[in-house]
Amino acid sequence: MSSGSLDSGGGDEDGPTDPVTALRPHLIAVAYRLTGSLADAEDAAQETWLRWAGLGDGQRAAVRDVRAWCTTVVGRVCLDRLRSAAARREHYVGQWLPEPIVTPLGPGGPSRADDPLDIVVRDDAVRLAAMVVLDTLTPQQRVAFVLHDAFALPFDEIADILGCSQAAARQYASRARRAVADAAPPPRAAQDEQRRILERFLAAVLTGDVPAVVALLHPEARFVGDSGGKAQTARQVVVGADKISRLLVGLLRRYRPEAFDAAHPVLVNGDLGLHVPSSRGDGDYRDVDEHVQTIAVRDGLVVAVYDIVNPDKLRSLGSLRSLGSLTPPPR
Repeated sequence: MSSGSLDSGGGDEDGPTDPVTALRPHLIAVAYRLTGSLADAEDAAQETWLRWAGLGDGQRAAVRDVRAWCTTVVGRVCLDRLRSAAARREHYVGQWLPEPIVTPLGPGGPSRADDPLDIVVRDDAVRLAAMVVLDTLTPQQRVAFVLHDAFALPFDEIADILGCSQAAARQYASRARRAVADAAPPPRAAQDEQRRILERFLAAVLTGDVPAVVALLHPEARFVGDSGGKAQTARQVVVGADKISRLLVGLLRRYRPEAFDAAHPVLVNGDLGLHVPSSRGDGDYRDVDEHVQTIAVRDGLVVAVYDIVNPDKLRSLGSLRSLGSLTPPPR
């Protein structure tokens, strides 16, 4: 058995042509759609590789479709993660959002074609608005829906993962499909449109222009913050243009305006967003926690604002560099 890893492409026995290593982007895409956690997705992909590496030569030869085998294995691993996550969320402070996939934006050159995260975020279905809807499903519904509708896994294999009949697996997927259709998350807006709206939105917020903020928000827009009780954001979902505008303008008045000079645009699950580094306050101003924020746009209006400040969900940012810029809003 190889002593390598999915990241390295395996040891001498498997070498760089190991088929499971080549499937790493696919495995992370499946696992992230299932769990909403980048850390869990990477762990699930690694566990899948380890199970493949643990097979004997005869067992590997008996696998007719390595991609389908890996998809089934990663589905089993993620089902266990989903069940344990459901238990953890019962004690979670405030709202829960998926762990964001934050990637650089701008003229720093094209994304690496083989970078699993760059490949994952190209999929419209991993935009944050769509991932939030998946979080409303039961673990069984999510597994059945994602594996069948997104990755074409047959229902007999899904039933084996879930430990149920094929009819029950189909029912789980059907219920999930209806829930997603009823939620109708907005499609991904063109990046030029996102940039135009985000620039106007930031300018209005940072200048305290409440009417201008209201004009850019859908009347039933939602602000969702995720802190886990470890940083500052709204603990409850805020609904309505007027309430959101007053919340944002009121919060900004508590911080030094210069604290946001280091904020820079990034891609958050493939959509335009902001990375706001942490900074120290002084005098009457509060410290600024690190934030990753993004918006969802429909018909030229902001229908959702997502604000992720839980430091546990921002660990993957590392030394993220600013590779783009928004027009600096006037103060």
